[in-house]
Amino acid sequence: MLGIAQTGTGKTAAFGLPILQILSRRAEGLAPKSVGALVLAPTRELAIQIDAEFRKFAKFLGVRHALVFGGVGHQPQIRALEKGVDVLVATPGRLLDHVQAKAVRLDSVTHLVLDEADRMLDMGFVRDVMKIVALLPTERQTLLFSATMPTEVAQLSRRLLKDPIRVEVTPEVITVEKIEQKLYRVAAGDKRHFLVDLLSDAAMERVIVFTRTKHGADRVAQHLQKAGVETLALHGNKSQGARQKALEGFKDGTLRVLVATDIAARGIDVADVTHVVNFDLPDEPEAYVHRIGRTARAGRSGMAYSLFDAGETARLKAIERLIRRPIPEVATNFRPPVPTQRPAKEAVRGEFSAREGQPMQQKSKKNRWRGQQRRRAA
Repeated sequence: MLGIAQTGTGKTAAFGLPILQILSRRAEGLAPKSVGALVLAPTRELAIQIDAEFRKFAKFLGVRHALVFGGVGHQPQIRALEKGVDVLVATPGRLLDHVQAKAVRLDSVTHLVLDEADRMLDMGFVRDVMKIVALLPTERQTLLFSATMPTEVAQLSRRLLKDPIRVEVTPEVITVEKIEQKLYRVAAGDKRHFLVDLLSDAAMERVIVFTRTKHGADRVAQHLQKAGVETLALHGNKSQGARQKALEGFKDGTLRVLVATDIAARGIDVADVTHVVNFDLPDEPEAYVHRIGRTARAGRSGMAYSLFDAGETARLKAIERLIRRPIPEVATNFRPPVPTQRPAKEAVRGEFSAREGQPMQQKSKKNRWRGQQRRRAA
């Protein structure tokens, strides 16, 4: 099956509930290290979220679960897989590590789910995915889910799916209608100052700020912290502990702002995210859809602001083509702070001739020694 739906419309429940219903009716037990249903996700955060939803759905079903992702130790995951699991949620790279270590076997998988299939391709997982698929039984159900369907995903679906049923939810509307989108024209060098000014609005209670690069996320987070805004950065170079700390702080309200790369465009399902700010426009227009989809979830409304400079014109046009509408530009009264002028460097350590007002020429030790020799000779 090929499922296409807007982000935040409940894709996890769409595949999770039927799978759990089927698995709960199984009469036979689990073989050691075996897997019943395998769900692949592109990021740790999304894998953690999917696993949490499965555990919530299956609370009273007696279904065994395991979660596998990189950035943490192997041994706890190996122990969780030893007796076999009904549902395994995993990122591709770490799953292949366990397969090579013979900690898990995939020859009894009955259901394969690729969540956020387009992101799998963006992150270069297609080779890992195909290696995993080669280890699965040919008799299985395969489900691909995504909020967007670029050409590459369509090609992948043809390789993995046989005569698939295609289910689309509101395909004519690319972005959620309840998200109000605004565009602010700001010079690249002024964006951080503008963002601080923007966040002075008390209505921006819980905000995700997206940057294109990891370094950019760190710089923005540091600038906001200096301005007194409670924030942390979330990106792929952070340790798993730091990533969890940032995400949990944002979820429990300790952090008002989360600064993140597109790693957070999938897998963050936080209630009541009031605003999304695109500090940089994304390289891939589909990422814009996923970014702003972090707000207005579960029927709520939300705001999406984009800071745009002249160098991002091509990105803006690509986004507007995808969402089939222009993003309204909003005039602003923002005035960037005047840079502090540093005093000019003095020519020679601030020493001046009282008579001429010019810097005095300092003599080297060698010249002073020669002068002493001439005076002695005289």
